[in-house]
Amino acid sequence: MRFGCAVGIRRTEGGGSGMDAVRESARAGRMVFFEESARDGAQAKTLMSADFRVRLAREQGAVFGTDGPRHVVFAAGFPSVCAQEFEATRQVALEAQESVSPAAICRGTTADVRLALSAVRGAAHARVMVIVAASEATARALVHCGARTALAQGLQVVKEAVDLADGVAVDVCLVDAPRADHALVAEYAGAMTAQGAGTIVLADTVGDLLPGRTRELFTRVAAGAGPDAVLVSHLHNDLGLGLANTLAALETGVRVAACSWLGMAERSGMVATEQVLFLLAHDPAKAAQVLGADCRPWWTAPDLTRLPGIARMVSAETGVPLTVTTPIVGTGVATISTGTPFTHPRTFQPYDPEQHLGLPATVVLTHLASARVLHAVAERLGHHLDPAQTRTALAWVKDRAYRLGRAVVADSDFAAYLDGLTSAHASGTDTHARP
Repeated sequence: MRFGCAVGIRRTEGGGSGMDAVRESARAGRMVFFEESARDGAQAKTLMSADFRVRLAREQGAVFGTDGPRHVVFAAGFPSVCAQEFEATRQVALEAQESVSPAAICRGTTADVRLALSAVRGAAHARVMVIVAASEATARALVHCGARTALAQGLQVVKEAVDLADGVAVDVCLVDAPRADHALVAEYAGAMTAQGAGTIVLADTVGDLLPGRTRELFTRVAAGAGPDAVLVSHLHNDLGLGLANTLAALETGVRVAACSWLGMAERSGMVATEQVLFLLAHDPAKAAQVLGADCRPWWTAPDLTRLPGIARMVSAETGVPLTVTTPIVGTGVATISTGTPFTHPRTFQPYDPEQHLGLPATVVLTHLASARVLHAVAERLGHHLDPAQTRTALAWVKDRAYRLGRAVVADSDFAAYLDGLTSAHASGTDTHARP
């Protein structure tokens, strides 16, 4: 089942109590990203400072211009962890409220709800998310009762939260929803929505879903919860299927997707923000295959050229590395090291990194280099080689790479070699000696 597009739904400007920007966006068919890198990412053994959380929230909101609060929920923190976490959450709520919809996360207790509300109260677009156990296993582990009792208690907490909210939107996260009774989850998702919950998050807490089961889960819960329920996907990556499962949820009509920069979250993480955002935004045809041909996913189209810079910023703050195999924002993106991709770059890449990400192509010198590749790198370094010099330099590159056991020859090393090569050529001395 797909939600309809923006038929008969008027876009409301501004914030304020009485308008839930996330519900409005989702029900209009627009995409919303529930950013979890500051909160769930902490379970990946990372810690973002309060100032950095504000900076990240602002940068992520800026991807969507002034429509940041309509497209980004920023899970700022879990205030009950400690006083410092409360203050960090509060700082994000107050200082990034014009950029994103700031959210505080809490357990399903009245005390936690009150604390979470106090962390975000007064901020525009503020939200709290209440965590409620949905499966028998998690209910026994978290609240020491059965699933139905845990859900009933959660419903009561939601009622109290809505009564206390004073303009703050209240979301609910149903933990371990895939292993729960889907009919029971749907029943309480509908009841919580009727009580005033803004969105209902279905969390694949252990990350063992397959895409077919993901579609089944969201289709069944959506049908049972009723048309007013706005569902959110929160899908972990333990089997490497976080992105595939998120796309499967979106295919059923879900328009709010939890995600995390660089995929940071507990264990093997969750779907990466940069991956799901890029996939839905860089090619309208691909987006249409996932979201439906009649849907318009953006109030303001995202500026994808901001993604690499944000990713580098997050990597520097958290120590989570960007690698050569990291999609979209990794060190291998926009690099060329072999001959045929060098001469036919568009044939051997799925998108143009410079057009979509603002990343110009960089030719990297490795043991796989062809004469054309080597000549291009030499030109970049200010050396114009004749064919004989090119052959000599190519032999040196390959010998060096295999001798040192490292594929990439650094520009500085190659430049030093070229200085010697061209000098030797000018003086007429032997250029084949190993430096």
